[in-house]
Amino acid sequence: MASSALRNGTSKAPLKVERPLSVNSAIKTSNRQKASQPSPSGTRRTISGSLAGPGNKDDGAVSARVRVAVRLRPRNAEELVADADFADCVELQPELKRLKLRKNNWDSDTYQFDEVLTECASQKRVYEVVAKPVVESVLEGYNGTVMAYGQTGTGKTFTLGRLGEEDTAARGIMVRSMEDIFADISPDTDSVSVSYMQLYMETIQDLLDPGNDNIAIVEDPKTGDVSVPGAIVAEIRDQQSFVELLRLGEAHRFAANTKLNTESSRSHAILMVHVRRTVKGRPYRDLPLPTENGNASLLHKSFQAPLVRKSKLVVVDLAGSERIDKSGSEGHTLEEAKSINLSLSALGKCINALAENSPHVPTRDSKLTRLLRDSFGGTARTSLIVTIGPSPRHRGETASTIMFGQRAMKVENMVKLKEEFDYKSLCRKLERELDKVLAENERQKKFFEDEIEKISIEAQERISMAERKYADSLECERLKYQKEYMEAIRKLEEQWKINQQKLSNGRLEKEAKDKGIDETRVQEAAGLSASDDVVELKKLLQKEIQLRQAADQEINDLKSQLVQPKKLETADNVEFLKLGKMLEDEARQKQKLEEEIQVLKNQLLQMSFEADETRRSLDRGGSGKIFTGIDALMAAVKHPYTKDSGNGQKASIAKLFEQVGLQKILSLLESEDPDVRIHAVKVVANLAAEEANQERIVDAGGLTSLLMLLRSSEDETIRRVAAGAVANLAMNETNQELIMDQGGISLLSATAAEAEDPQTLRMVAGAIANLCGNDKLQTKLRGEGGIKALLGMVRCAHPDVLAQVARGIANFAKCESRASTQDMCATGTKSGRSLLIDDGALPWIVQNANNEASPIRRHIELALCHLAQHEVNAKDMIAGGALWELVRISRECSREDIRTLARRTLTSSPTFQTELRRLRIEC
Repeated sequence: MASSALRNGTSKAPLKVERPLSVNSAIKTSNRQKASQPSPSGTRRTISGSLAGPGNKDDGAVSARVRVAVRLRPRNAEELVADADFADCVELQPELKRLKLRKNNWDSDTYQFDEVLTECASQKRVYEVVAKPVVESVLEGYNGTVMAYGQTGTGKTFTLGRLGEEDTAARGIMVRSMEDIFADISPDTDSVSVSYMQLYMETIQDLLDPGNDNIAIVEDPKTGDVSVPGAIVAEIRDQQSFVELLRLGEAHRFAANTKLNTESSRSHAILMVHVRRTVKGRPYRDLPLPTENGNASLLHKSFQAPLVRKSKLVVVDLAGSERIDKSGSEGHTLEEAKSINLSLSALGKCINALAENSPHVPTRDSKLTRLLRDSFGGTARTSLIVTIGPSPRHRGETASTIMFGQRAMKVENMVKLKEEFDYKSLCRKLERELDKVLAENERQKKFFEDEIEKISIEAQERISMAERKYADSLECERLKYQKEYMEAIRKLEEQWKINQQKLSNGRLEKEAKDKGIDETRVQEAAGLSASDDVVELKKLLQKEIQLRQAADQEINDLKSQLVQPKKLETADNVEFLKLGKMLEDEARQKQKLEEEIQVLKNQLLQMSFEADETRRSLDRGGSGKIFTGIDALMAAVKHPYTKDSGNGQKASIAKLFEQVGLQKILSLLESEDPDVRIHAVKVVANLAAEEANQERIVDAGGLTSLLMLLRSSEDETIRRVAAGAVANLAMNETNQELIMDQGGISLLSATAAEAEDPQTLRMVAGAIANLCGNDKLQTKLRGEGGIKALLGMVRCAHPDVLAQVARGIANFAKCESRASTQDMCATGTKSGRSLLIDDGALPWIVQNANNEASPIRRHIELALCHLAQHEVNAKDMIAGGALWELVRISRECSREDIRTLARRTLTSSPTFQTELRRLRIEC
């Protein structure tokens, strides 16, 4: 397995791959001489020509040669009898990986291959050496192709498509490939979807939907990638579902009984497996959001952006090449054989051109070569298994098959890893990051508010306590000094009384002098007494002064103590100012964060718009449901949000539907923001594409809101998407009656008259076409201008619009025909002329009956056949030239059922028969 992986370039490093032995020419030897040396031209070279075009090669591509294995089928019962006396025309040497093709009994040619598988090789062995390296590359993100080529009846379908339900050991490459894919992927993050189609008579038909029998091939003008968007892409979850799809597809595949094979495949079967895997990508850093001080915003964080790898596995079961003289094909089987041989011849020419490094590769000669552009010379890793038989009767076919494989070994592919960022997951991650930032901001804001409130309460309590304390101290000091003052007053009063007594004694002494007492003695006694009193008064006054000074000092101390709380209050005020400034800063920061959030929301809106535009461009081309994409908001989706992207997109919209709710989504239809309305109506349209959601949308008033948008909105995008949503809802018969009751046909007609954009007209025409398929609404629809609105839209001349108009006319004609038949059976009377003819639709129908576009032509042919079934319309159709078109349809129409219907209509109408006899035309 290691050597096999190296030959295919499975390693991610761009290793140089050398070819085994000679790859530019076959090694030819003879039994008469020894094997020759390998050709000197066997060195590896890069092929400039490519089925995928030159634009697909870039610096990230890795060169890998197409690997070719040969498998020999054992003799069947017929060969055991017919060739019993003859030896096999080939001799295998599996240990040397080469085979010998006998020319005669003594000479042979030797050819080298990557693998040589004998008739005894098991299905498991074939898968491991041929397909498993390709499957492993697909799981790593590369495109891969496994193809079987060979003569009819050599075991191609057995090798690739065997289901192995009775014997598990007989399982083919298709079943075993899906087993390995499901074993490696994660159901939660990865998805697998399948398309199964056949190329029959140069027409691509969907094996999962046989009615879809003319699928177009779409090529990307920039990358050259080829896709078939018209085919069904079914998402599968388990192996059993895949086997059921294979069984369904095989039941619809064309096969016939020929002389060479009882069950010969008459078409090329193509199985496309789309694998979408999510892997952890490289670090992604968003653009910094600057702030005032120049620092990066808090939202500027590094995280891992998820990567999505989208790869495709293509398994091709080619129809067998055959010679007409040996297969005995005749009639229609002969035509099938010619078509098969022409497509295989075109493939061989492309392989030859690539092998010879030709500047021109004729890829447009066949639809098969267009589908396989990526497999040979493109970006896919390709393995080819050529199947041969042992019978010497078919030596020519065996030699041609071997030479095809030898030329294919010379083709170089440039395999390339296909991955992209998962922007939807990145958007969701950004939203979660924004929620975290907002929550953190709210938490910090609440914390700061709580801290400020706590500090304010503590400061108020401290101020109140200080005020009470100093008020009590002042009161105590006041009482103390008041008491001391009163005591001093009392003492002074007592001293005054003493002095008054002394004065009274002086008067007594004066009286005593008058009585003759000794004046000298009295004066001395009085002088001594007065001197003592003055000294005592001075002492008391000095003490009073000292007490006064002490009181003043105490008052000054108390004043200084009162100043201290005021200083603390000032400091608290400063702290309050600081906290207020912090709050203002937080408010500014919050405003900036809100601005940043708005910027990111705008970015998310733009990314969603781009994803929707990409999905719409990839989902174009269908004629039934208008918004069935993906898908699958967000697809595809992603996606290419292609059916694959559509599935991814459907999953994202379903998740949005569950998380947000239908009522919330419908309320956004009335938003003042036009971008919000556009995206809301897109989400409703995608939801309406699912039948399970339609009843809920109608019950919640979604239909009324969509019709209101058609009536009031002037935005072309809103009207286009709203019309598409109405078209999806109109797929349901109950909804059709509600649309008519709410004046929907009048609104659609008015929109058709005003619109000029082809896509808007396609949506409106699709909605009216769906309403035309209701038997009960025929008269009302025509009365409100539905038919004239359809005919008015043909002015656009766009093929998609004309296809929808033709579909509506065909539906209307079919309902008229059915109603006429019912009236004839019930009452035995014939109804009047067709309303389509009354409204002037017949000239346009006749003019476009042979339109080059297949969808338009098919619907017009059906409409003519249904109109012709009503005998009262015959004369108008003859006068309008419709008879000639009916004759042409009965002879040249590509669909058997329409041809049969046209012939039956012509033969059952007396008026048509009379006119045909008059014109001498045989039907």
